[in-house]
Amino acid sequence: MQYADFIDINTVKPDFAMPFNMRVVDDAIMIANDFGDFAFLTPSEFQSFVAGDIAPGDELYERLKAKSFIASEADDNELVSRYFQRKSFLHAGPTLHAFVLTERCNHGCQYCHSSIVGMSRMDTDMTVEVARRAVDFAFQTTSPWMTIEFQGGEPTANWETLQFVVEYAQEKNKIAKKELSFALVTNFSLMTDERLEFLIANRVQLCTSLDGPADLHNKTRIFHDGNSHEITLEWIHKVNARYIELGLDPILYRVEALPTITRHSLPRYREIIDHYVDQGCRAVFLRVLDPFGFAASTRRTLGYTIDEFLEFYRNSVDYIIELNKQGVEVMERLAAIMLNKMIAHNDPNYLDLRSPGGAVIGQMGYHPDGSIYSSDEGRMVAAMGDDIFRLGDTENQNYGDIIGGDVARSLILASTNDGHPRCASCVYKVYCGQQPEYNYKTQGSLFGRMVDSTWCRKHMGIFDYLSHRLKNATKEEMEIFERWTINRRQDHFVQDTE
Repeated sequence: MQYADFIDINTVKPDFAMPFNMRVVDDAIMIANDFGDFAFLTPSEFQSFVAGDIAPGDELYERLKAKSFIASEADDNELVSRYFQRKSFLHAGPTLHAFVLTERCNHGCQYCHSSIVGMSRMDTDMTVEVARRAVDFAFQTTSPWMTIEFQGGEPTANWETLQFVVEYAQEKNKIAKKELSFALVTNFSLMTDERLEFLIANRVQLCTSLDGPADLHNKTRIFHDGNSHEITLEWIHKVNARYIELGLDPILYRVEALPTITRHSLPRYREIIDHYVDQGCRAVFLRVLDPFGFAASTRRTLGYTIDEFLEFYRNSVDYIIELNKQGVEVMERLAAIMLNKMIAHNDPNYLDLRSPGGAVIGQMGYHPDGSIYSSDEGRMVAAMGDDIFRLGDTENQNYGDIIGGDVARSLILASTNDGHPRCASCVYKVYCGQQPEYNYKTQGSLFGRMVDSTWCRKHMGIFDYLSHRLKNATKEEMEIFERWTINRRQDHFVQDTE
């Protein structure tokens, strides 16, 4: 739909309204501005608005004034402050530093987006010497807070280097005094009580994959040395019990578990969500298949269309909302992130949905050989034979060279919504973002073509769904959405600086 479908262009009063974008949602026109405000207007209200045919005291005028859509009523200082807050992530360097400790893995997950190797390939481990240089490099970030995330392969297969990074970074932080945290993405198959105690003692946050009930999880997460689902649940419960023993709030502190949605998952959304609830999880992050690594070659057997995923997603969140009405407090993580942006005027700095995007200036990926990439996704593209997202390495480049280099500049331009013709005029522009690595892998261009981009269709579809739910929400449903936007700090995972 275009403006001309609703109005006579000759009646538009161009200096009456603040700049905005529009989209039809149900039977209404949704408008949104660059400060995060949105409103739903009937066609007649929209006509009056763009014609400037409303006056102070009118219900519509006062409603739009409160949301900064009336140019003459805009408070410039307030809007500058709000825009500054939304873009505050630009005032510091990368916060997420993904350390790929090894490419070895004992699982054969059919959808794996990493290019893994067998457990005998010790040559793919990050050495302590490379890890030291990587930590030194990461600490050069201008950000006052930073997370070192251990990835793989299965990162616990290189336990010596994991321990070294934790202890060395803690020592460095006694001088740097950053808000430092660690996160470990693990399948738990190599976990031991001794290792868990090290992780608990050093406050390393734990994240794992849980694809649903046992048959669904084990169908794609192939593990020949045991029952992957059984092992995962055993350690989830053990870790959560240790948090309770430490006196931590069990609502806030628990293992983060994530499902990857395959074709087999689509008809089983209720079972997946119920399984998460049964394990005490309070959030489910419904992740679409990646186009990287093994996932690119197994898409024919595990994949689906974006429309099929969106139907699955809508059904899932509808069900989650119904569970909340029954007193079960569980949320869908991506919906919560988007709602934070839409109704809480808060940007949680989710790297995939910000403009400019997270590549280089929000995150960096560190390969076992010391190479530095724009992100973990950039490193995955390299594992598939293309080094376009390689920024340099920990031995021959310094932080200033990389952060101000040509690759970084290109990725910043490519991930800025205002630089994309379709994004610049999209009603969701202020809430959305780009991932150049995804664009490049799926369309051969850093900028991508949003008109036929699966990235765009996925996010626009979810925003459309949430906009529909917000427009028609009851008081009870709005309270549920507002509860999903409450963000509590997990201070226990922040490292001491003394």
